[in-house]
Amino acid sequence: MDIRPIHDEKAYKAALKEISKLMETDPELGTPEGDRLDIMAILVQAYEAQHYPIDLPDPIEAIKFRMDQTGMTVKDLVPMIGKTNRVYEVLNRTRPLTLSMIRKIHEKMGIPAESLIKPIVKLGVMACTPSETDGDLNYA
Repeated sequence: MDIRPIHDEKAYKAALKEISKLMETDPELGTPEGDRLDIMAILVQAYEAQHYPIDLPDPIEAIKFRMDQTGMTVKDLVPMIGKTNRVYEVLNRTRPLTLSMIRKIHEKMGIPAESLIKPIVKLGVMACTPSETDGDLNYA
């Protein structure tokens, strides 16, 4: 089993081709082909993480995506964000998320906190301002 690290784009593409061929045969776990597939997949994953990192989603887009996934409505966000009008303000990017909102959304919706604390893009500008009401950092 001659497996080498992936150092460049050529080796990466060759590894993807090999993985594709191995997947077509659907090898059993624990067989030499199955082990090779596992190892090649790990190598490709490591190469992609280093060379093609995926940026965290925008917090509002993450919330909307999770709402869509789970069939949630604006009303379901009220316990996490506040009154319905406040929920709409957050979703329309006119009100920033507070630390308290972020904690509740993370806990109840399972959205990674790293995604929720990322600055929200508003009209192509990212801004971070201290909240006047609770001292938390807000992202506008």
